[in-house]
Amino acid sequence: MSRKTKRNRTEPEPPVPQDRRGIVVGSVVVLLLVFLAATLLYRKETAQSSQPAGSASLAALASEHSPTLGDASAKVHIVEFLDPACETCALFFPLVKQLMAENPNRIRLSTRHVAFHEGSEYVVRMLEASRKQDRYWQTLEALLASQERWAPHHTVQPELALQVIADVELNVDQLVADMNAREVSQRMERDLNDAAALKVTATPEYFVNGRPLPAFGQQQLLDLVREELQTAY
Repeated sequence: MSRKTKRNRTEPEPPVPQDRRGIVVGSVVVLLLVFLAATLLYRKETAQSSQPAGSASLAALASEHSPTLGDASAKVHIVEFLDPACETCALFFPLVKQLMAENPNRIRLSTRHVAFHEGSEYVVRMLEASRKQDRYWQTLEALLASQERWAPHHTVQPELALQVIADVELNVDQLVADMNAREVSQRMERDLNDAAALKVTATPEYFVNGRPLPAFGQQQLLDLVREELQTAY
């Protein structure tokens, strides 16, 4: 017969020795601390993951050096990364202007330049240099409106690009001289670095109050801008 016996259920449990009680209490405290730490970590990760998906880095979107159109106090800020030789950029620009006209003083636009197409660095330098003569927006609109003339098949023809801005009232000799200025190169480098930080790989790319488009398209841009307008106003 086995010597192992069960204790009667009515029989009281033997007291736990005092030193073992200390071990038990210590173990419970350690477990509570581990649980608390895990809970705090989970809450932190959850809070981070609950932020708007794809919200852009404010540092990379800070564009004080960039051309800005619209009221400085506007609560909806569109940041556009564009390539002047990009056909889609030329198609979307009137849409953005229309949104701004329909919502006066509520939207401002900042442009950032990325030269993704062959030869477009030359035209980006033209745009940056035109700022010194306070003719940036006129130059941009003239270039986008006549893009087919100076960038056939997305290949820039510099001499033709200079011709199409003849009506912008620019001092062309001064413009060409300013194109290689140090501040022009610095602004271009800043835009390229910020584009890389934001993983901009195609143009146009839009951020509306720091939020990227959920998917590319005119309707997606309209919806995002209108959503931010409704929130802000």
